[in-house]
Amino acid sequence: MPVPVPRQRVSSPAPAAATTVADTAGATDLVLLVIEDDPAGTFTVPELVDASGTRVRIRTARNLTEAERLLTDDVHCVLVDLALPTGPSGGDDPLAALRHVLRIAPRHAVLVLAGSGEPELAAEAVRAGAQDHLFREELDGPLLSRAIRYAVERKRADSVQVKLAESRLRAQENARLERGLLPTPLLQGSDLRFAARYRPGRSRALLGGDFYDTVRTPDGTVHAMIGDVCGHGPDEAALGVELRIAWRALTFAGLCGDELLSTLQQVLEHERANDEIFATLCTVDIAPDGRRAGLCLAGHPSPLIARRGRAAQLLPYEDGGPALGLLPRARWPRRQVELGGSWSLMMYTDGLIEGRSAGPGSPRLGQDGMVAMINDQLARGLRGEELLEAAVTQVRELNGGELTDDVAVLLLDRAARGA
Repeated sequence: MPVPVPRQRVSSPAPAAATTVADTAGATDLVLLVIEDDPAGTFTVPELVDASGTRVRIRTARNLTEAERLLTDDVHCVLVDLALPTGPSGGDDPLAALRHVLRIAPRHAVLVLAGSGEPELAAEAVRAGAQDHLFREELDGPLLSRAIRYAVERKRADSVQVKLAESRLRAQENARLERGLLPTPLLQGSDLRFAARYRPGRSRALLGGDFYDTVRTPDGTVHAMIGDVCGHGPDEAALGVELRIAWRALTFAGLCGDELLSTLQQVLEHERANDEIFATLCTVDIAPDGRRAGLCLAGHPSPLIARRGRAAQLLPYEDGGPALGLLPRARWPRRQVELGGSWSLMMYTDGLIEGRSAGPGSPRLGQDGMVAMINDQLARGLRGEELLEAAVTQVRELNGGELTDDVAVLLLDRAARGA
């Protein structure tokens, strides 16, 4: 079908070298791919130049197969003739050619060419996804150049709006996950002070599988938990939310120790996407007098305790059990530990200890390195929120950049009466 671009309005300087999309940022050159089966080859000139100086270099394809070959990254706009034959695959759909182009060129601006007697078809093409339509009988060089520039800008604006909408959705999802993974502690009536920090790993806007919670049950016992689902992504984060909510419900129902962890393992086994997913967990239940606690470890690093007048150290970890989801009939012993009168108990995920100790290529910080770091910070008088912020910041600095894993840390402090 001929596309009559009047020759007197078309200039034809020597063809310019092809440019990429990135090269055209701020430039005026545009590349148009024309898909039409005009045997006379109306679009035989290498480029158009309109009154504004915008150059439009033209490529032509006689069918959709040839168009796919010519649709490279430096093409800014595609002009598809609605009269283009599509063969049996198109059926009776007059927009079959356009729909095919929209599928193969989702990031390109698309114009359609219709007859002046087909205004409804042209409008339907725009509703189907084209940026604009042109009528064959009215087409000339300046009109085509202007339509291409407008279509490209509209496509860019549409892309920006899509990215903004996606960004808002990610932010909303992040907020929902944060409320599920990192809830507000329920400590009303307790003399313990609570602090927490979370930092996502490199290049991830969404939270990962780290989660924690702290609640006080009616008998005065304070229960704290921190865990980590292996992997990173929405599925792992959702599983972390389920485990955290299940832990809170089971804790208020009176479960603790092995019975609690066995039930949580059943939850994980039913909810995980595949059998390779597991979760580590550390639970602590602090007696109402605040001087002793029960400790359970399921493949998780042991908490750190700092007592008044003594260096910080790890709580015993020899009696820990495996991570949840690894062994069907595993058991998790509950160990009693003495806390003392005044103390700070820090629970953390392995992101805090798996970073490097002195930049890329150096050994990992490890638990011993973390204990030494916390003791240095305690010696400088850091406590509570300041201590956690300094710890997470220093771990990142020691690593020589952003950590690859998420870091979650919580701190419970108790000051003895009269201290």
